[in-house]
Amino acid sequence: MRQIAADRLSPAQDDFYDALMQAHAGLSEAESHALNARLVLMMANRIGDVGALRELIDTARSYSDG
Repeated sequence: MRQIAADRLSPAQDDFYDALMQAHAGLSEAESHALNARLVLMMANRIGDVGALRELIDTARSYSDG
């Protein structure tokens, strides 16, 4: 079962998306993947709750499982 937390970015989600797209602008595919990996690790450190992180991993993975 997919459970996604309530939207905590509104009304700034467009600002976040724009900042993310700008961060990727001009990067190669490999550089973009590396940026995403760094962001994931930095966000995980900020969240700091392994249980919550595992739930997020499972939820994200469920979208790939078809």
